[in-house]
Amino acid sequence: MEAFIKHTGQVAPLNRANVDTDQILPKQFLTRIERTGFGQYLFFDWRYNEQGEPDPQFVLNNKEYQQASILVTGRNFGSGSSREHAPWALLDYGFRVIIAPSFADIFFNNCFKNGILPIVLEEKLVEEILMRTEKTKGYRLTVDLEKCCIFDSDGFYASFVINPHRRNSLLNGLDEIGVILQFKDKIEEYENRYNEFYRLEWKEETS
Repeated sequence: MEAFIKHTGQVAPLNRANVDTDQILPKQFLTRIERTGFGQYLFFDWRYNEQGEPDPQFVLNNKEYQQASILVTGRNFGSGSSREHAPWALLDYGFRVIIAPSFADIFFNNCFKNGILPIVLEEKLVEEILMRTEKTKGYRLTVDLEKCCIFDSDGFYASFVINPHRRNSLLNGLDEIGVILQFKDKIEEYENRYNEFYRLEWKEETS
């Protein structure tokens, strides 16, 4: 998993509340077994009309936002099904940061497992970012995970709170398996002691 320390990127505004995972990645695309390749289906029902053509009214079809790597959206983002494919699609599309007033719990946890930083900010701060995004063409934010803050080049600044364990995992690019492998030597030491103990016990029982 790619480490996340400091990221500066263009912001895309998705000013909608209660965006569920079936809207993020519709169920018909869940048959793929790889983690990659889902970006093309992100927000599929919103991005394309019934004829399969891009809907010019949807924000990500605007050329101005097609290189965005920071998504700012409404409360309760990622609700509904617990599918991990939703953060896979967001990451594959190019988003590294999602900012919202609140997230669905399972989606929130899945973001950290896949190298996406979900940031909870007060609703008034999210509204401020949305306003700046819509007002300034090519609006960009910098997210500093070491200092737990967000800022732009025009005076906006906000701090955020993050679980220390999750912060450390992202800073070091560690998923759950990576965290466990930090203790590989101790695990092997325990297994060797365990195997030796039962080898001796078995030897005594059979002698």
